[in-house]
Amino acid sequence: MSVTPGRTALEVADWRRRVFALYAAVRADEDPRHAHAQWRAARDDLFARHAASPLLPEDRDAFAGLPVAPYDPDWRFEVPLREAEPGGFEFPTGTDGVVPFERIAVVDLPDVGTLDVWRLTTYGGGVFIPLRDALAGSPGGTYGGGRYLIDTIKGADLGTDAAAGTIVLDLNFAYNPSCAYDPAWACPLAQPGNVLAVEVPVGERYTGG
Repeated sequence: MSVTPGRTALEVADWRRRVFALYAAVRADEDPRHAHAQWRAARDDLFARHAASPLLPEDRDAFAGLPVAPYDPDWRFEVPLREAEPGGFEFPTGTDGVVPFERIAVVDLPDVGTLDVWRLTTYGGGVFIPLRDALAGSPGGTYGGGRYLIDTIKGADLGTDAAAGTIVLDLNFAYNPSCAYDPAWACPLAQPGNVLAVEVPVGERYTGG
C-alpha cells in the first residue's frame, strides 16, 4: 500500500490516541515507579513498531529501546502555579506557520530551579513545559535543545489539581522531542525561563549525534 497524506494523517492520529491513553494510565496509577515502567515500555513499543515513529527508517533495525534513566522519586514534585510576568514567544514552523505561546505561570522546583509555564494560544490551546538542564549537549547527557515534560495538546499530562492550583511535574518523565530523532520535525525548544543550572539525570537521555 502506498503512503498517502490521508494515510499518514491517520497514522499520526493513532499515535496521539495511544499517547493520550498512555498518560491517562500514568495518572491513574498510584505507584509512580510502576507508572514510569509502563510509560517506558509503551514508548519503546511505539518507537519500534508504530508507523508514525519519529525514528528514521535506517535507525529502526538497531533500535533496542529509548535511553531512559531508572526512576528516582526525588525528582517528582507537585507544585503550585505562581503568577508570572506576561511574556510570550513565536515559533515558526514549515507546516503550521508561526505558532504563538504565552507565559501563564512559573513553578518552583525545590533544589532544582524554576520553570516557565506556557500556553499555546492558537486552536486547541494546551499547556507546555519544556526544560533544558546542565547535561544538555554533553556526551551521554541530554538532548542539546532540551526535553519536554508537559505538552497537553499532545497528551503529555502528568496531572493537575485545579482547585488547589497545583501541577504534577515528575522529571523522570522528561522526554526528547521528535526533532531529536528526525530533523524533518520542527519542535519548539526550551526558552530562557526553562533552562536549569543543575543536572537532571533522570528521564530520557540522548545518545545521538
